[in-house]
Amino acid sequence: MDETTRLAGLIQERIDDTLLAHGSELSELGPDAEPLLDEAAAFLAGGKRMRARFAVLGYRAVRPLDLSGESSGELDMVLDAAGALELFHAAALIHDDLIDRSDTRRGRPAVHRQFADLHARSGWRGEADHFGLAAAILLGDLLQSWADELLQRACDHCPDRAAALAGRAHFNRMRSEVAVGQYLDVVEEQRPGFVSEAEQLERSTRVLVYKSAKYSVEAPLLIGASLAGASQEQEQALREFGLPVGVAFQLRDDLLGVFGDEQVTGKPSGDDLVEGKRTVLVTLAREALPATQQHLFDEMLGDASLEAAQVEMLQRTIRDSGAVERVERMIARNLERAETALDFAPLESALKDQLIALAYRAGSRVS
Repeated sequence: MDETTRLAGLIQERIDDTLLAHGSELSELGPDAEPLLDEAAAFLAGGKRMRARFAVLGYRAVRPLDLSGESSGELDMVLDAAGALELFHAAALIHDDLIDRSDTRRGRPAVHRQFADLHARSGWRGEADHFGLAAAILLGDLLQSWADELLQRACDHCPDRAAALAGRAHFNRMRSEVAVGQYLDVVEEQRPGFVSEAEQLERSTRVLVYKSAKYSVEAPLLIGASLAGASQEQEQALREFGLPVGVAFQLRDDLLGVFGDEQVTGKPSGDDLVEGKRTVLVTLAREALPATQQHLFDEMLGDASLEAAQVEMLQRTIRDSGAVERVERMIARNLERAETALDFAPLESALKDQLIALAYRAGSRVS
């Protein structure tokens, strides 16, 4: 078994064990609680585990960690931190689907739709959609709580108290930035119109950085590295590598949100257009349009009643504007910047190639 496959298996095993332990603790609540716990397991059964993998690489870039042998206290600590990131990510996705009114995630009904369907099948009183919303909020909150417990367990088992406090501080900051970044995204969708290109790009980039980019790559790297006892110089090197990788990751996500294949992404093609996301891609596209076409573009963006033909027209407009090529160049520049940041970084040399390989995978993924 190669190292990547073993790591994926170890991370999934840690997640499964965590969910099983919590399920056992809560069994006395009775069978009515089972759908909530079952959905937690189903939602966390798949995924790319990108954040968990960056956390492990962050640790190994500072301190050797053997993944091939028997489990050790050190490996358990790192896997707890990696698992915490995946639980937090799952919670963020569940809440994100609520905020965006998305009906699907990873090719299956979103969590709030799953519980709305449960309500309808059960013939319960009240509104099925409201029940679905309430259940999804609670499941997201539950997973955030379990993520915090798992991260705290990792910190408690870290032999270096200063390193443990640093890891906890990075995790706490990540949670705050994601919540506020998500709020900024919601604010942008509610504004009555676009502002000047420079200001709109600044706003769109700020949302991109704090809602996704930092917590997708930079924060996991820093959490892993800090638990390994990283120096300030090592953390700074990982910041300079991680942020541009995170930006590339999210720019690719923005492209997939407009042009992604539904059979691969598990989300309807053009979903970001229906939701009215004011991404860097959308901002660059509309600024390249003549005034009359720009007005029509603005009217259609975010219209929940858009038909497939209208979504295709918006997609074609964005392609023809040259914005896709500009975003692809931005992705390439960020990945190059990240790679350069590792040239003289005080990190384990053998891990630099793995960091770069995962960075390019993050920036070129199709789902």
